[in-house]
Amino acid sequence: MTKTRVGLVLTASLACGGPVVAEPCDRACLEGFVDRYVDAVVAHDPAQAPLARAVRFTENGQRLRPGDGLWNTASARGPYELYVADAETGHVGFFGTIRENGKPAILALRLAVVEGEITEAETLVARSEEGARQVEALGRPHPLYSSAVGPPLSREALVRTANLYFAGLERNDGKGVYPFTEDCDRVENGKQTTNRPPDSKRPIDIDALGCRKQFETGFFRFVTRIRDRRFVVVDPERGLVLAFVFFDHAGNVPSVTLTDGRAVPIDVSQPWTWEIAELFKIENDRIRRIEAVIERAPYGMASGWSTWEEGLSTEPRR
Repeated sequence: MTKTRVGLVLTASLACGGPVVAEPCDRACLEGFVDRYVDAVVAHDPAQAPLARAVRFTENGQRLRPGDGLWNTASARGPYELYVADAETGHVGFFGTIRENGKPAILALRLAVVEGEITEAETLVARSEEGARQVEALGRPHPLYSSAVGPPLSREALVRTANLYFAGLERNDGKGVYPFTEDCDRVENGKQTTNRPPDSKRPIDIDALGCRKQFETGFFRFVTRIRDRRFVVVDPERGLVLAFVFFDHAGNVPSVTLTDGRAVPIDVSQPWTWEIAELFKIENDRIRRIEAVIERAPYGMASGWSTWEEGLSTEPRR
């Protein structure tokens, strides 16, 4: 499964005996670090990855030592691989499937690469066999994720548009700014959650609607807080933004009144949180496609990358 990719290139200075310096790590270089890291995890051997001595590693929000957690249980790479690279900052993201003691799971990963070493490794493992099989049923990532946009938006504009998604979803009232293209689709753990065939048995068939129409219903009001919004990888060339966030459900919204006046019961009766890695494809200041890796977490859980105050904040950060 390992691909041959361009690694970090080291070149000597022209002066005899001069220092060795690292050239910038481009897209292929950053993707190569992902492959080396995931292969090392599957091999249960941190020494096989170019980890910095003081590397910081989290798995599902918990600070661990490299070699612990998924490093103990990963048994193979899966066939699905989606990369997003940020050559300007040296950060790279990855969505893929793996095998954990033979069982399918989904991996979301962010690495920070500095001078040829991985200094940060943030992982979210969604341990859902059904979800992993749904992801693999997609075959390969949607071609939009590898296509260039033109002209590229600024990094600030991309983050601003992506954050409007979270702002519109939090305590959703149907009246916000919803920057979606008409053909926008969203996939969560391999399942398409927009523009699906209608199901008349549901009180509101939210999955049959498009991205904008879903938000305009006001249905998502039961998502009471979207916090620790970290936009960790930005790729202006392809119009991609990868965010790690938490969706809190306070459990005190038994029903929502839609913008058309209908009251819909909500089956969220206790506090709990989604830990989410969410990838946005943005074109002309509009979100065209969304792919997310989602895992249920304890209510109010922290990311391991923020202060307590930052972890509770709904302000966007990079």
